[in-house]
Amino acid sequence: MAVTSQQIAELAGVSRGTVDRALHNRGRVNPDVAARILKIAEELGYRPNANGQALVRSRQGMRLGVILQSAETPTMQDVAVGVRQAAGPLENAGVTVDLREVQGRDTGRVLREMDALTQAGAAGLAIASNNTPDLIERIDWLHDRGVPVVTLNTDAPDSRRICFVGMDNYRAGQTAAGLVKEMLPAGGVVFPIAGHVNNGAHNSRLRGFLDTLDAEDGSIRLLPFQPCFDREDYAHEITQHILRENPSLSCIYITSNGQQGACRAIEEERRRGRVRVVAYDLNEPNRRLLQNGALSFVLDQMAFEQGSLSLQILYQYLVSGQQPEQELLYTGILIRTRYNIAGELRASGSPD
Repeated sequence: MAVTSQQIAELAGVSRGTVDRALHNRGRVNPDVAARILKIAEELGYRPNANGQALVRSRQGMRLGVILQSAETPTMQDVAVGVRQAAGPLENAGVTVDLREVQGRDTGRVLREMDALTQAGAAGLAIASNNTPDLIERIDWLHDRGVPVVTLNTDAPDSRRICFVGMDNYRAGQTAAGLVKEMLPAGGVVFPIAGHVNNGAHNSRLRGFLDTLDAEDGSIRLLPFQPCFDREDYAHEITQHILRENPSLSCIYITSNGQQGACRAIEEERRRGRVRVVAYDLNEPNRRLLQNGALSFVLDQMAFEQGSLSLQILYQYLVSGQQPEQELLYTGILIRTRYNIAGELRASGSPD
């Protein structure tokens, strides 16, 4: 990982501002302190961030790119609201934020949007990614050319992205498993529905859930999971089939979009109240399903904050060379029920 001015400041026992003045001859610095800073920088092989240095001199004309996959889903719409809110103050300062929304999971389209944004002069990108070889290679290629990438919502952990902003999805799956155990103390039959096979977030939530229940006493019987590809009609059809074949079904666990379709099938099959449903994200459709009792609980990943925070991190990195506090910046795993959402603000900021 590249050496930062903050690391030099800590080693030299001075502020980051002093380091900046010494390295770039801006303002007065005690000669002995300046010499110590320059020696540390040389020994560590410090190289100023070229984009950041140019942008410090003139922020006018800075362009940042954001690419969101599965943009049609309510969760990613909340992420987009967060991006747009964070973009407002930046655009007032002369920074252009270019948001590209991709329908579904489409690596080829994401790669084309990455190319289009960098060719248009984007100094950095925030991407709802996936850990596919093509995307990893492109993120690494951009890193080597001084274009940093922040991943959000879904990660590319094998790449050289500067950080990930999103839920710890494996732990979220474990959390869901623990709650389902509490909800079904006598055991029962549970059916998992996943989203896209190449969505690392969905798969991590599924693995965390299955691993945890497999390690338990066996009172819960797990049916084989099925993917719904974030589509409500697929989730409806899959759920309807499972309900008819499993009259003792106790619970459905959904790692992705699809909860509206699943709840509709349960209603149509007159199994409301007998089949619990566990899902993710406090978006508007899920809020309504919680309020009317169709969902038992949701695990909220703070989608709005993912959008706003990732853009802020990217901007600070480019302008000042400020490294993210951690490589993995996890948003919360918030347990939402019909009883603790009254009075909450929507992602758009408007009250209920």
